[in-house]
Amino acid sequence: MTKGIHNYSEIGKLNKVLLHRLGDEIEGLVPSNFERLLFDDIPYLKIAREEHDRFANLLRENGVEVVYYVDETARALSDTKIREEFIRKVIRESDIHSQSVREAIQEYLSKMPVHDMVAKVIAGIRKEDIEGVETNSLADYITSDYPYYMDPMPNLYFTRDPGACVGNGISIHHMSTPARRREALLLEYMTRYNKEFAPEGTPLWYEYGHEYSIEGGDVLVLSKDVVAIGLSQRTTVAAIERFAENMLEKSSFRKILVFDIPKKRAFMHLDTVFTMVDYDKFTIHPEIEGPLRMYEITLGRDGKAHFSCMQDQLVNILKKELGLPAVELIRCGGDDHMAAQREQWNDGSNTLAIAPGVVVTYERNYVTNALLDKKGIKVLTIPSSEISRGRGGPRCMSCPVNREDL
Repeated sequence: MTKGIHNYSEIGKLNKVLLHRLGDEIEGLVPSNFERLLFDDIPYLKIAREEHDRFANLLRENGVEVVYYVDETARALSDTKIREEFIRKVIRESDIHSQSVREAIQEYLSKMPVHDMVAKVIAGIRKEDIEGVETNSLADYITSDYPYYMDPMPNLYFTRDPGACVGNGISIHHMSTPARRREALLLEYMTRYNKEFAPEGTPLWYEYGHEYSIEGGDVLVLSKDVVAIGLSQRTTVAAIERFAENMLEKSSFRKILVFDIPKKRAFMHLDTVFTMVDYDKFTIHPEIEGPLRMYEITLGRDGKAHFSCMQDQLVNILKKELGLPAVELIRCGGDDHMAAQREQWNDGSNTLAIAPGVVVTYERNYVTNALLDKKGIKVLTIPSSEISRGRGGPRCMSCPVNREDL
């Protein structure tokens, strides 16, 4: 069993990863709540689970310890007082206005075995689950046709976003949207009370209660010295500044690079358009190839953050910042404009490196996969007819906890 958080690169051999196996929360998706729950399609749960299990098994076959959100959160909640506190907090975060409904949910969840309770919080609590609840709330009256008291968390299988293990510490995120905010609450309890996951003294680079949004798809550990963060649709400049100041003051990292990327859904996070696959190779969406505006944050001798701005081709920036003689950018879809659009939609740039030059990708992105293979990258593919409907790739679906140093 791999213990402790240790993550000083994007490509070091992956020892331990945190996943979430899709559950009944996916069955809560219907067209009428797509906007509310951030989906634009409905995965078929049976096949999506089979595809996700293939992903997990592929990682195990390559020596990776796989742990799951429900199991690790349940371990954190073994103490009754901590479990009751968690239930109160998750109710408070669920936009429930009626005191009688809050009390009924508290009682309903408290009676469950802890593992079932965590799974139910993720799956959502339907009104039909709890009988005889009277409410005098105008808000509840207005939403009486809505089937849930507590919304499901269908986005949780993208475990990259609620937090990021960076160096020997962890960043627990304030998620950008209400639909995803409670996901990070699970991670907070996992970090605070599950010492197998996060041993005593594990540093926190960002905390759940911080008010500015940041998400893990925007955090890339480029080297033992440099962390990249996307200034994106979901990650704010105020959150980046707080994260950077904590990291630079309390860790061995010496520099934060801020990628200013387009603020739109197709570029939702930095890792949807840019991932590292080897020491000197990266997959990219052609639109960010350059010129690109980037900001550099360092810590001065005065102990204060110092900022600078650069604008150059991405390849030049990476060579300079990582001290490499050459860098190769592998375009999603290659030079075929149609393939680039199609495979970017299916997260062709969102690769998960499990060792230098070894990546997991979706098999459907065959143009990009062939290019990676031609460049000497070992490509391990997984089926994705259903899991890809959530608009996230293998990197999105994984939170690396422990990697070997390069």
